[in-house]
Amino acid sequence: MILTEFDYVRPARLDEALTLLSGRPGARVLAGGQSLLPGLRAGEERAALLVDVRGLGELRGVGRTADGIRIGALTTLAELAAHPLVLAGAPELAAAARANGDPQVRNLGTAAGNLAATGRATDLPVAAIAAAATIELAGPEGPFTLTAEELAASGVPVGTLVTALLVPAAGAAGAFEKTADRATRYPVCAAAVRITPDGPRIAVTGATARALRLRGVEDRLRGGPYTTRTVLAAFRAEPRELFVPGRGTSAEYLGHLAGVLTARALERAVRAQA
Repeated sequence: MILTEFDYVRPARLDEALTLLSGRPGARVLAGGQSLLPGLRAGEERAALLVDVRGLGELRGVGRTADGIRIGALTTLAELAAHPLVLAGAPELAAAARANGDPQVRNLGTAAGNLAATGRATDLPVAAIAAAATIELAGPEGPFTLTAEELAASGVPVGTLVTALLVPAAGAAGAFEKTADRATRYPVCAAAVRITPDGPRIAVTGATARALRLRGVEDRLRGGPYTTRTVLAAFRAEPRELFVPGRGTSAEYLGHLAGVLTARALERAVRAQA
């Protein structure tokens, strides 16, 4: 049972979808629906209009760009987890998609929906931040971009929608690790890393208020080595208030867990590069 009433439209063109989203207060995008529809059923979400974008073919597909990979917004998590270009060039994203929910969720859930989810931790934003990804969006004033960090901080602007994820290719230098809540499969803590010539890029979610890049940890680990001891020491130097306790977990525990998962991810990335 849906506990709220709303109108429903399935536009045939992107410009039509944008007109609907910007012209009606309370309009929401419907793609995979794996977060929105349960929220509507539970009364936790509200919508005046559902704009179903599943018929917009230009939002689908994975392809090469001059410096990386373009992932269409409607690419499912299952497609993302198994696509050869993503597996070869952005393994942290493939692993994050593979860790998401169960097969039914992955077959219906979309890359954009996972990136745009608010109110709970999801897996793709942290991997996108570690990968230095850019989010391509469309709005009433035309196309524009946000970094994955900016999107995680601000959410998708009202009246716009995500059209693609642009990811620099990094070979095997990325990895993702997660400890999931047994009931929901959302991350208690997840960590994503990418090793670059300038040092590691490290991001965490679940243990923090939102997906965050940890520049302080990166600076402490610059130049290596990426041993469990050095990684945990780098995390111990982070302020405890960075880690948000919940569901019986303390900030101290979550900070340690984030360090353990990051150490595992770095070990996996280093091993894959060898």
